[in-house]
Amino acid sequence: MKNMFSNSLLASLVLTLGVGPMAQAQTPASLAPQPGTSPMSLSLTQAVRYAVTNKSSLLATRLAEQTAAAKVGEIKAQGLPQLNIGANVADNFKLQKSLVDVGAFGGGGSTVTPLTAADIAAAQAGQTVNIAPVSLPAVPLPPQAIAFGLQYAGNTSASFSQQLFDGSYLIGLKAAKVYQELSKKQTQQAEIDVVEQVSKAYYSTLVARSRLVLLARNVQRLDTVLYQTNQTFKAGFAEKLDVDRLRVQRNNLVVEQQKAQRLTELSVALLKFQMGLPQSQPVQLTDSLGAAVVDAGNLRRHLGVASFGTGAGPDGLGNVPTAPAGLGQNATGGAPAPGINTGQGPQAQAAFNYNNRIEFSTLETQQALAGLDLRNRQSGAYPRLSLTAAYGFIGSSNSVKDLFAFRGPESRNGNGFPNQNWFGFGNVGLALNIPVFDGFRRRYQVQQARIAQQTIEKGMETLRQSIDLQDAQSRTNLVNALDVLDNQKANLDLAADVARVTRIKFNAGVGSNIEVITAETSLRESQTNYYAAIYDVLVAKVDRDKATGELYQQAK
Repeated sequence: MKNMFSNSLLASLVLTLGVGPMAQAQTPASLAPQPGTSPMSLSLTQAVRYAVTNKSSLLATRLAEQTAAAKVGEIKAQGLPQLNIGANVADNFKLQKSLVDVGAFGGGGSTVTPLTAADIAAAQAGQTVNIAPVSLPAVPLPPQAIAFGLQYAGNTSASFSQQLFDGSYLIGLKAAKVYQELSKKQTQQAEIDVVEQVSKAYYSTLVARSRLVLLARNVQRLDTVLYQTNQTFKAGFAEKLDVDRLRVQRNNLVVEQQKAQRLTELSVALLKFQMGLPQSQPVQLTDSLGAAVVDAGNLRRHLGVASFGTGAGPDGLGNVPTAPAGLGQNATGGAPAPGINTGQGPQAQAAFNYNNRIEFSTLETQQALAGLDLRNRQSGAYPRLSLTAAYGFIGSSNSVKDLFAFRGPESRNGNGFPNQNWFGFGNVGLALNIPVFDGFRRRYQVQQARIAQQTIEKGMETLRQSIDLQDAQSRTNLVNALDVLDNQKANLDLAADVARVTRIKFNAGVGSNIEVITAETSLRESQTNYYAAIYDVLVAKVDRDKATGELYQQAK
């Protein structure tokens, strides 16, 4: 188990680095990195706050939230009065003609008065001439092609409409608000993920940094033993083989120290990435590993389980308690006896509040949206009523200059005749639209909406089962991690005591060099296992808080 801590931490780094693309985020003035300045001091709370404020992925999520708010305004605007103003000018360079039955305007025979040359001569001679009118038969006229309008024409108008009743609009208002709420919950979900990632990265950095300090102390202690052994060898009371063994041990320890140094640097780089902090910005963690380690006793009492070894908390180790017959049941087979661990904590035995999990709350909001969509499809059969109005002017002329003269009804030409070229018009009314038959399109849309709603209901049931599993799994993992931590702490104390006694015996000349090397190796393995156990407990605690929905509240 010598490399268990390094392997587990490296694995967590690799898995976490794959969460998404890296992008620099905006930086608040309070924590803005200044080139060439001192390192940024960060506690876990500050790191989480910075990440929630500046992580680029969260900024993109908040932009989507703003888009949802704008969508609500767009839907509300559909129910407000709609006013439009338009103008148009056209050059009818080739006027369209229409056939007109001119005979329909009147007709029949015509009367003419014939006048001959003799009649004219008699009239000039002063004689009276009687001219009798002659009636001509009616001649039918074919339809005539007539062009209406003038070459240049223009119009300008203002139109108004107000929606009076539309079932889809009313449901759309409700859906818009629910959609905005869904967007906020999705942002909260993204924030929870960021809090989890930053917390784990911060803890891994604390553990790696503490282990690096401990390795440096081990190197110093081994250097002392090596120096004493070398002096003893020079005095002729030790063999060269003892010195060489210690040198080999020191070389291996130095290599392990270098690997731990690189691992610590990688942990810091991961923390910066999860925070959205530029890699060039130096940081200094202000929290200590001792302050981050959870109170195992209180945590066990909260979980409702016994501690490993003692059954009463992390203090001391004793005999592991044995469960009575019946796996925790009383003699009558009823409820478990008081104080016996049943594997379920008090909060697990009570009804679990699924709404504490943002995933479940988000799915409930999606279900509400699906219900509103179904109602919207059904409301497509309702009538729609709108108020409409329009007012404008239209004009025409044979020249552009004359078109823009804008002559009204009082205008007269040189001969005193009306010379108006622009005329006003207006209307107001109600528009009623009653859907009658759409080829069963709405029927199939309603079916699809019902299926979508049923699909979400099945998804909620699956999510409930998944949350139950995560709750039980996170609880078990945390309990196991606490038990392993107790065990590794006891092993570390024993290994440290064995190494201390072995060094005393070796310095007194009653112990061998092999015993010292073996004891030091066991001590380092115990230290590695102990720090790995601490990291596992911290990660299991984060997973547990996320499974119960408490992680986000703690971060806030």
